[in-house]
Amino acid sequence: MMKLIGNVKSRTLRVLWLLEELGLDYEHVSLNPRTDEVVAINPSGKIPALIVDGTVLSDSTAIMTYLADKHGKFTFPAGSLERAEQDSHTFFLLDEFDACLWTAARNSFILPEEHRVPAIKESLKWEFSRSQSRFVERLGDGPFLMGDTMTIADILAAHCGGWAITAKFDITEPVFRDYVDRLRQRPAFQRALAK
Repeated sequence: MMKLIGNVKSRTLRVLWLLEELGLDYEHVSLNPRTDEVVAINPSGKIPALIVDGTVLSDSTAIMTYLADKHGKFTFPAGSLERAEQDSHTFFLLDEFDACLWTAARNSFILPEEHRVPAIKESLKWEFSRSQSRFVERLGDGPFLMGDTMTIADILAAHCGGWAITAKFDITEPVFRDYVDRLRQRPAFQRALAK
């Protein structure tokens, strides 16, 4: 059985959500980053970590990609044009949404206080707001980034949307807000959030 390490108030939620969408059996151990238990599993101390057949996988997006590829769901086949488009959405989200939110978090409570630059958060909020309009263009008329097919890019986008709300980043595009709210109502998300 797979074992997922990490607390739900982190990027671990993305992986939990996908595991629930896939209906897979797994064990979840809720641990905070950089604890002795986590460092023993993943020397970087970062979460999430997924243990599969004795191999430790790290990075939420890499884990989601592995799970989606392995089970042939929430993704398109590697080497297809659809997969290239899906990957384009994923990398856009990592660059434009996740990076802003992570940098803000690092400068709020993660970095040692003497290395934080709190003033950077205003710039990050502006950048996040600007990127939302590009997201809406990518979404188009479909319910998901890839039209009628939900992929791991949608899980990433909705997770970043929820993270933004928690971090007090304005959701300036109503279409993005509706999309995030709709995806977070999915039963699999609700089960993951309850972990």
